Amino acid sequence: MSDVIVSPSVRKRALEMGIDPEEHAARLGRGTLTRDDLGRAAPAADAPAAPAGDSTHWDVDHARYGPVREEPMGRFAQVAAANLAAAQALIPAVTHHDRADVRAVEALRRELKPEAQARGVKLTALAFHVMATARCLCAFPRFNASLSPDGKTLILKEYVHIGIAVDTAHGLMVPVIRDADTKGLWTIAAEITDLAARAQARKVGPDEMGGASMTITNLGGIGGTAFTPIVNPPEVAILGLTRTETVPVWEDDTWQPVPMVPLDLSYDHRVINGADAARFTAHYARLLSDPRRMTI
Repeated sequence: MSDVIVSPSVRKRALEMGIDPEEHAARLGRGTLTRDDLGRAAPAADAPAAPAGDSTHWDVDHARYGPVREEPMGRFAQVAAANLAAAQALIPAVTHHDRADVRAVEALRRELKPEAQARGVKLTALAFHVMATARCLCAFPRFNASLSPDGKTLILKEYVHIGIAVDTAHGLMVPVIRDADTKGLWTIAAEITDLAARAQARKVGPDEMGGASMTITNLGGIGGTAFTPIVNPPEVAILGLTRTETVPVWEDDTWQPVPMVPLDLSYDHRVINGADAARFTAHYARLLSDPRRMTI
């Protein structure tokens, strides 16, 4: 089974052009292959794989210093690693940190728990984050865009697809919730559960991967207080979430314990500036503070 995600239409076009999809994706350092990628030139065969002057220091005989063992990297992991390295090298990324009050989200989740059980749907906080992200992308269209390979054209998307990063035994997978701005809370919650389960079983189809407007990567179930997620090209932003923490907030002349979720928004500085990022997360926090408005 190929580890490169290629839709049937792109695979057909690649073969018509005399291109081997898997080999071309590997040369580009991509885990997915889109129609746009077919027109992109691969790096020269003699191009350095690492920054000049540094790579010689990486080829070390570690066994000189003590016992070692080797574990081969799977093909999927190799392609993903190349893609991440290229993204980190080519995108001038900045991470904006903020946090959002989730008292109302948690109260609504408790209120809806009986209905969730009756529907057979697991209603997690992530469903609210998907809804908030979708609405923010509508309010801030530059975040729902991609930069052309030559950096001269901004492609603004009129659809809103949200990628959900899923940590699996065979590597990170990012299935996509299509048209998230048109879907209600229960539909989104059900899709999250379904996509995550099938990603773990490696049963997500090529048409369910790629094409996201923006990705959410959630470490809340594991821990942490902040991190700097890597932008997943050709997207221009990615939202990281970590574990909700109780923070003292001054309200009504007294300190109140408030559950706050940390927000880590990494963005491509060629397209988005710091003020845009601050406005995006501020709007995001407002939506989470009154989630019923998103579910109407």
